[in-house]
Amino acid sequence: MPISQKTELDDIAIDRIIEMAWEDRTPFDAIKFQFGLAEANVKALMKKELKFSSYKLWRKRVENCKTKHLAKRVDGIDRFKCKLQRAISNNKISKR
Repeated sequence: MPISQKTELDDIAIDRIIEMAWEDRTPFDAIKFQFGLAEANVKALMKKELKFSSYKLWRKRVENCKTKHLAKRVDGIDRFKCKLQRAISNNKISKR
């Protein structure tokens, strides 16, 4: 779904998506599960919301980051978020 046709994402949701996209341990599948945005849509959102230089740095990190894609992950990593994110509010993923 293109960014122009996205379901109404408010500023809080956009901030949370950006935060999850910056987090190395949070895969794109977690963002899709929580917000319904595929990897391409997250990239488009990041390009729209960040400064171009910040976007380029993020893209470079994402391309080299094995934990952002579930298929590239090591078998020992089986959660969407790091244990330090418990204090973050608006997280709809169960803590089980």
